[in-house]
Amino acid sequence: MDIDHALVAISALSQETRLKVFKILVEYGSTGAPAGVVGERLGISHNNLSFHLSHLSHAGLVSSRKDGRSIIYSAKTNAIEGLIGFLYENCCIQETSDAECCPPKPSNKKRRK
Repeated sequence: MDIDHALVAISALSQETRLKVFKILVEYGSTGAPAGVVGERLGISHNNLSFHLSHLSHAGLVSSRKDGRSIIYSAKTNAIEGLIGFLYENCCIQETSDAECCPPKPSNKKRRK
């Protein structure tokens, strides 16, 4: 990821409703969720949700697909992993001790609820 893409992603997520939408979509994984479900959970109108989903989509953080008459939205978790990688790519390069200062990389194991 380059700095321009990182700025667009960070900008999209820096708004409260968009961050909440993204976090809800992460819960649904690759299956995704219809816009109506997301809107109901947040208590926002279809038009308002559409505006925020458009920003997230433009930033490359959300994808959509048609399923009958519904549009299903999914979080692009690989985009967030790319953003996190970008933020950490120079982690500790100026560190002079042998101590590991960077957090461990996230595992691919699914969390259990």
